[in-house]
Amino acid sequence: MGTKISDEDFIATWRRLQSATDMANETGLTVRAINARRRTIEANHGTILNAASPRSPDFKILIPENGVRVNFELHSGSIMVASDCHYWPGIVSTAHRAFVLFAKELKPKAIVMNGDVFDGASISRHPPGGTWEATPSVKQELEACQERLSEIEAASLNSKLHWTWGNHDQRFNARLCAQVGEGFKGIMGMNLTDHFPRWKFSTSVMVNGNCMIKHRWHNGIHAIYNNTLKAGTSIVTGHLHSLKCTPFTDYNGTRYGVDTGSLADVNGQQFSYAEDNAKNHRSGFAVLTFYNGKLLPPELCEVLDEDEGLIYFRGNVFQV
Repeated sequence: MGTKISDEDFIATWRRLQSATDMANETGLTVRAINARRRTIEANHGTILNAASPRSPDFKILIPENGVRVNFELHSGSIMVASDCHYWPGIVSTAHRAFVLFAKELKPKAIVMNGDVFDGASISRHPPGGTWEATPSVKQELEACQERLSEIEAASLNSKLHWTWGNHDQRFNARLCAQVGEGFKGIMGMNLTDHFPRWKFSTSVMVNGNCMIKHRWHNGIHAIYNNTLKAGTSIVTGHLHSLKCTPFTDYNGTRYGVDTGSLADVNGQQFSYAEDNAKNHRSGFAVLTFYNGKLLPPELCEVLDEDEGLIYFRGNVFQV
């Protein structure tokens, strides 16, 4: 291709290779020159040229010893966030299939499962339904979670994998602690994390110091507004299953409150405890895109029809 290359050709080549080293080999430019040109084009064209490698300098992760808050440093790229999967054996939701599809296509820097991947139906505080309905065992749920998450892992091999604790996830450790006590602490298998070695667990993830990802904070119909108002920064939560984005602008600029909905079918068996009440719930997930370290308007993928497998994302309707 030579050393003279137009911006358009550079963009096309970068998106094909997604590697400064590979592009240097093909064009004859140095890696340093490639990276400098990449930054210039991003600034001039308002586009993002993602790198496929998780070792890219665009993305750094700091995991503290206490594992409470993990810090991501991401210059440009995307993070896919899903929550409230409540995986049960034999049930593969439309939202989950869509998440796997777009994880493969978008190649996000990181995937964050933002709590309640595990349901814990058989160890729930909720009583069984009036028909004494059967619920899956802990073993069956763990196997379902492992199967579904393995599909996500395979879809985006270079993405960092992260899991923030949800209240349902905590049922696993809480029940064991209550039943067997501290004497079993540290024994393999007694912590939920032992069953998912490829995933890093924490209470929260902070991206660039301006976007907090955690399972829950406020409740109620104004929860997302209150979250971002009081956080003073963008904040992405699950728990409420409502799938929506609420921008908030003040003298410091615009930040976003995001509810990532539920990766489960919101009318599924997992939620029979809701007693067939109308629910302001929606299935889907969120895609967070960062440009020069700043969060762009978050994008939501929403399930339109669970039975037909129809979803809406970026102005188009897809069937998965």
